[in-house]
Formats: sequence, C-alpha cells, structure tokens
Amino acid sequence: MVVTNGKKVLELALVKAVYASSEHLLRYLTGFEAENGCVVADKTGITFYTDRRYIEAAEKFFLGSDVTPVLYTQKEVLERLATYQTVGISFNRTSHSEYLALEKAGVKLENIDKALATATSVKNEWEIGRIQVACEIAENAFLATLPKIKEGMTETELATELEFNMRKLGAQGVSFSTIVAFGAHASVPHHETGDTKLKYGDEILMDFGCKVDGYCSDITRTFLFGDDKKHEEFKKAYDAVLKAHLLVQETAKAGMTGKEIDAIARDYLKEQGYGELFTHSLGHGIGLNVHEAPAISPKGETAIENGMVFSDEPGVYVAGEYGIRIEDTVRFENGRVQSFMSKTDKKLVILEP
Repeated sequence: MVVTNGKKVLELALVKAVYASSEHLLRYLTGFEAENGCVVADKTGITFYTDRRYIEAAEKFFLGSDVTPVLYTQKEVLERLATYQTVGISFNRTSHSEYLALEKAGVKLENIDKALATATSVKNEWEIGRIQVACEIAENAFLATLPKIKEGMTETELATELEFNMRKLGAQGVSFSTIVAFGAHASVPHHETGDTKLKYGDEILMDFGCKVDGYCSDITRTFLFGDDKKHEEFKKAYDAVLKAHLLVQETAKAGMTGKEIDAIARDYLKEQGYGELFTHSLGHGIGLNVHEAPAISPKGETAIENGMVFSDEPGVYVAGEYGIRIEDTVRFENGRVQSFMSKTDKKLVILEP
C-alpha cells in the first residue's frame, strides 16, 4: 500500500509546486526510501526523479499510485521548476549549494517549513499503524530483554541485547541511540551509554525506540535491579512521576495547546516539591523523526488535535543520585490521549537477580 503526502503538503503550502531532495522528505512525500533523487509535486500529481539504482524498485513500489517514477538529469528538473510561478522548498532541509543552484536557474522559491510542520504533525491512519507496530516491537523487545539482565553486565551490553531483540522482532533500525543508564548515571537525561557495570541495588533507566517503514517509537522505563532498602526517596519521586505521567493521559483534551498539556505534569510535580527537578519538556512529536512537531512544552502554542502523535515523558533528576523518566508514545484520538504502550508495567518494577 502506497500512502503519499505530496498532495497534502501542496495544498497546505499554497504554492504551484513543491520540490524536495532530502532523504527524509523523499520518504515523507512519496513513502519510498532512497538516498538519491528528488520529488516534484504539482496539481497533476507527484513525480519521483531518481537514478538507475532505484528505478526498478520505484516502478514496482508506485504501481497504481499517484507517483510517477522517472530517470532524471539535474538540468531537466531545474528547467521544469523554472516554469512555475512559485516553488515551495524546505529551507531547513535544503543545502545552501542546492538553494543557490535553484535560484541561479530562475526558480522562484518560497519557504514551506511551516506547512510541512503542520502536515507532518497530523498523521493519517497508515502512519498511525506504522507507529503502532513500532511501539509493539519496542515493548515486546523490552520484555524479552528483562530476563537477560544480570549483575556485572555493562550498559552497552544491555543496550545491544535490547536492540538485537527489536531487530529480531522486525524493526528496521533504532529511532535514536539507545540510552541505558545504571545508578546515578540516570540523573543525566541524555546519558551516553557506556561500560559501567550493573550492581545489586542499582536503578536502571532505559530510553529506546525502533523504526517500522521509517516511523518511530519512543519509550522509557525506569526500574530497580534488586532492592537494597536505600531507595526511599527514589520510590517517593517515582510515584510522583508516574502520577504526573498518568494525569496527562487522564485529563488532556483536544484543543488544549502543547503548553497547557505540559503544565498538567509540570504543575503536579511542582506541587509535590519536584518542580525544579523536571528539567525538560513533557514531550515532542513523533513520526519519521523521533523529534518533530508538535512541541509539548512550556513554549508549545499549537492546539493539539486528533491524529497528532507525541511523547508523554515527565521526569525528575537529582544530580549525582538518581533520575526517573516514564515515557509512552501517545496519540490524540476522539479528543483524548490514547497510549500506544499497553504491554509493559509502569508501576515500579523491582527486578530480582
């Protein structure tokens, strides 16, 4: 099934044609993955220009769709683009050298990054389905990894085991570099996974995700490797983070802005005395990019609507002691938050060695 977004972007951008050559936008506009090529979308349809490495696969992939694959030369594309009154491009995803080449060819360019952000933030059913599968794989891989956790293994070894399980279950790759943090390393929200060895009583924070047809999942779970009875403050903070996480899913409603949804978790953690320890935004959009629109943050002005997918990930971080983050990939559906994550327990898990 070929699901394209070229027409959607063209209508939102209010230009005569849309042009893109970045790998990310090729995938978004046409559904096809290629390292080289470009797309031109206008009212007549979508043309995917590519080279001989991709043409056979593209012809099969686009059969019966509104995309026409064509072997191309740069001169041919530039001449076509120069015939339009305005051509929309992403200034964020177009190199300076390509911009200059388009300008030199007489192409009248307009920045469509705002239209792209609007388009990508609302997913269609096919995109939602890809994210759902990516979330299921991530959760199942996590559950398969838990029995493999042993004292003395390193953060890197645990991350490798998890990534292997995601691949084994059908993932095309990871959404981002897997974060595994043992003990006090978890107090750094984006800790760099390393060679630290797991000890009894350590907390474990795992932030990970995988891709299916290019679409990402994102999940974080925090738990204990044995209970050494030295984690009373950690357990108290964990309960507060979990409550903040669930409050978002229970009370957020369509029409609220990203800022208002962020405030649900932030205000609760502030009431519990953890306000200064929640050091990042509540969430971010998830799609072909693991970070995209909409922003669920103190600066998020976009009203949230059905079809938007984002993370719900409040956290508390005490430097040099512990860090807690609980994260689901969620979507807005029928005006409410629905989590993609249903298989893993979010209550505090104490994994016995």
